[in-house]
Amino acid sequence: MSQTARHIKRTTDVFCSLVALVILSPVFFIIYVILKVEGCHSPLIRQERIGYKARPFTIYKFRTMHTDAESDGVPRLAVKNDDRLTPAGKILREYHLDELPQFWNVLTGDMSLVGPRPERKYFIDQINQVTTDYRYIYAMRPGLTSRATIENGYTDNMEKMLRRLEMDIEYLRTRSLWGDCKLIVRTLGSFLCGKKI
Repeated sequence: MSQTARHIKRTTDVFCSLVALVILSPVFFIIYVILKVEGCHSPLIRQERIGYKARPFTIYKFRTMHTDAESDGVPRLAVKNDDRLTPAGKILREYHLDELPQFWNVLTGDMSLVGPRPERKYFIDQINQVTTDYRYIYAMRPGLTSRATIENGYTDNMEKMLRRLEMDIEYLRTRSLWGDCKLIVRTLGSFLCGKKI
């Protein structure tokens, strides 16, 4: 991707994330109230993820799990029918609504609209035990959506992690503004049709 294309991509990120935060503010409020009614004292959570140039940053999400989900301090991937999910959290995760606060991460420059999903260091270390290819991911800002997000869904095992890595590296090799536009349209189409991705 050329320098000009990267500047256009960043400008688009800022504009779209700002518009999304304004337009979706009522949705944010509704989700916040639902989580509070459900008994969640802190509906918005912060997690450290590894982003562009291997720099850690704070990602924002709506809480989907009970507060003691990782009480032992060991990160665990969410799996199908995970009993750590709250009733509302299960719905939020199914439709990726828990990730809406990440438009703020896009606005601040930690993330982009399109790019590889950011991962926690704990799981990156596990991937690095299998392959050294994860280093290529650091050449890109992590994103809200990607081909892997659409086609591979949530990663709940190492096989899916490695498949996602392959798809993200392919994106790095072929990325373009037009390709990003197509991925955004695919993501919006899935979201508006209520498709679980």
